[in-house]
Amino acid sequence: MTILPKTPSFRLDGKRALVAGASSGIGLACAAALAEAGAHVTLAARNGERLEQAVEAIREQGWKGEGLTLDVADVEAVSAAVGACEPFDVLLNSAGYARHSPAVDTAPADYDAVMNINVRGAYFLSVAVAKGLIAAGKPGSIIQISSQMAHIGGIDRAVYCASKHAVEGFVKAMAIEWGPLGIRVNTICPTFIRTPLTEPTFANPERVRWIEEKIKLGRVGRVEDMMGAAVYLASDASALVTGASLKVDGGWTAG
Repeated sequence: MTILPKTPSFRLDGKRALVAGASSGIGLACAAALAEAGAHVTLAARNGERLEQAVEAIREQGWKGEGLTLDVADVEAVSAAVGACEPFDVLLNSAGYARHSPAVDTAPADYDAVMNINVRGAYFLSVAVAKGLIAAGKPGSIIQISSQMAHIGGIDRAVYCASKHAVEGFVKAMAIEWGPLGIRVNTICPTFIRTPLTEPTFANPERVRWIEEKIKLGRVGRVEDMMGAAVYLASDASALVTGASLKVDGGWTAG
């Protein structure tokens, strides 16, 4: 009699998940995906009103969720807030920022604003969650929403590309450091996804043509395209995956 292996579960029942940047766009979609998979999700964002609406929408589905007003750029506040919570089994950080311009026109203030959230904030949020897991002796999954721009260059995106390349670097180092403790660290790298953050790009017909030419599947991304990737990396289905970049880019970086 042949005994077949069993697919590891994609369910997250009994898990606690923290999703930063969860009040809209990719963050909200991923929070919904994790909640639907059974996790108790703490949605974190700066905008208290939108955050409250997002939490209400989660609960209306019969899922478990709560809100935490948090600015990932304030690393001291993040450390204190996360440290005051029970350890999170899953972190998904979707908080991000962009100020696009030709490299020669980059203002130091714009550079600092992007790096402060995309790199410094992301780094210390990961550290805060990892500290809780380490103190409790628990495994966990840390997921950063990176970008296809972490692997290529983009027009008027030198600062943004620099920030996302940096995320890929610290994720690999953290994966090596925390792997023996059972803490996995990965990124999801989307192509252009229609969200409030990307609307200025989609308002430019020339940019839209450029995007559609690059995406081999012939369409721009939707937030729904990110949800399965989030559940996969949060769950036991990806138990041997760490230090990896999951590209959800429609084939952009393949060409």
